[in-house]
Amino acid sequence: MSPEFAIGFGRQAIELALSLALPMLGVGLAVGIVVSVIQAATQIQEMTLTFIPKVVSMFIALLMALPWLMERMLSFTREVFINIPLYVR
Repeated sequence: MSPEFAIGFGRQAIELALSLALPMLGVGLAVGIVVSVIQAATQIQEMTLTFIPKVVSMFIALLMALPWLMERMLSFTREVFINIPLYVR
């Protein structure tokens, strides 16, 4: 296994992890901004108020994106397992 291969493989794994996390992080960011604007407009400065809407919205985003996430993870895992003999050389 060459260093270039190891770096490429690690890069591919990190890119996959980031692309899998992107839907939930994006929804969390959007909900956090909306709740922060509402808090600023109403002058309610409760720190725990943003936590529940973010968690609920991220969970809903996870449920909606789950088929896509599973397909991406399964295709990556399948590709790794199929190519194990090539990786060993």
